[in-house]
Amino acid sequence: MLGPPGAGKGTQAVRLARIWSIPHISTGAILREAVKAETPLGLEVKAIIESGGLIDDAAITRIVCERLLQPDARAGFLLDGFPRTVAQAESLDRFMQDREPLIIIEIVLSEEEVLHRLAARMICSECGINAQDESEDPRCHDCGGRLVPRADDQEAVVRKRLEVYRKQTEPLVAHYGGRPTFCRVDGAQLVDEVTADIVKAVEAAASGQKGR
Repeated sequence: MLGPPGAGKGTQAVRLARIWSIPHISTGAILREAVKAETPLGLEVKAIIESGGLIDDAAITRIVCERLLQPDARAGFLLDGFPRTVAQAESLDRFMQDREPLIIIEIVLSEEEVLHRLAARMICSECGINAQDESEDPRCHDCGGRLVPRADDQEAVVRKRLEVYRKQTEPLVAHYGGRPTFCRVDGAQLVDEVTADIVKAVEAAASGQKGR
């Protein structure tokens, strides 16, 4: 899943993983767990995450590919937050050579809408999951942890993240755009509508591949 910060990738990934019964593999969650545990990797990435930067390509690729080798990912998986650069995408392509073709979803959202959404976004202080959209409950719907603003959702940090996204991540659209499995969805719709559009797009892309 591609898209700028605040496009709803995490929210949609959780929903879609439940619909298709496949693991939702979030690089953000993997890294936040390391930060919370104060591992050497966690201490290293904490400052990078809070400043809006991106983790080294080789390190994040190694982490993700190790996760994709686990048994629960054999029948499929949903990647959230990876790849973010063309170098990561090329490594993932090599890893996927003997598996089913990747289906790529780009969730499109304007910069103005990104800033509006992230200004109000909350995250669980315990498990790191985003709060449910438009929920007024001060507790996480998954684990009951306290909801807090994300450190990387401050406006100055968000603008830097958008700049990083444009420079490093948008080229992925050019990398994947010519593939029959590349799909684009309007992220400014209601959450249910975005989910429905993604399901339709993925089903159409998968059917097209089976017919080849």
